[in-house]
Amino acid sequence: MRVALFIPCYVDLLAPEVGVSTVRVLRRLGVEVVYPEGQTCCGQPAFNSGFFDDTRTVARHFLDVFAHTLERERCDYIVCPSGSCATMVAHYYPFVFRRYPHDARRAEPISGRVRELSDFLVNVLGAGDVGASYSGKAVFHTGCHQRRELGLFAEPRSLLRHVRGLELVEWENDALCCGFGGTFAVKMPDVSTAMADEKARALEATGADTLISCDSSCLMQLGGRLARTGHPTRILHLAQVLDAGFGPDSDANSRDDDQG
Repeated sequence: MRVALFIPCYVDLLAPEVGVSTVRVLRRLGVEVVYPEGQTCCGQPAFNSGFFDDTRTVARHFLDVFAHTLERERCDYIVCPSGSCATMVAHYYPFVFRRYPHDARRAEPISGRVRELSDFLVNVLGAGDVGASYSGKAVFHTGCHQRRELGLFAEPRSLLRHVRGLELVEWENDALCCGFGGTFAVKMPDVSTAMADEKARALEATGADTLISCDSSCLMQLGGRLARTGHPTRILHLAQVLDAGFGPDSDANSRDDDQG
């Protein structure tokens, strides 16, 4: 199987190790990975801020890049290590282009092939135990888009339960938002901080030493707040945990380059 890799802006710029781990995990499972170098943003920041014309400009570029890649490289899927950005393309491009029939027709096959990483691993590849090992006690945060738009609650947990040495525990108010919400954190910082603090209190009550999520944006929000309040919790993307235990370059236990 061959896939095109869709890397969100904040992964590319702030957490490139997540992209690297994503590629490693996919390759170990026999998937050939193609990275379209012309890709930029999916348009979600502009969309969330109400700049729909700007959103369409960015989204049209996204369609150009990935349509060309799917045709030239004959990729089966577009895989993205982010529930948030996968949702933007899969669920909101039809809304963005609802009054632009030509663009809507172009978007349909692209939107239909975008799969979030855990969704692709479990529901397309049928993966369970990927051979990873990570020593720690962890909680998993399901991002709002992943939970409410994509409905991917069980998939990442299923993968994590097969990781050797990892104790996955549940935590109070698991369904609560981390407080990031893209531009929401900028527009309403006090509310955003209070929401992050509520998640931090729930985390502390579990005794977990690791926080895992499928969205680097959520990890950036929670990791930043935890760091500022003196919590030593390790902040890791699902891909990094699934990549752990395969040598020093992919061992999440020994890394000092957390997103927090």
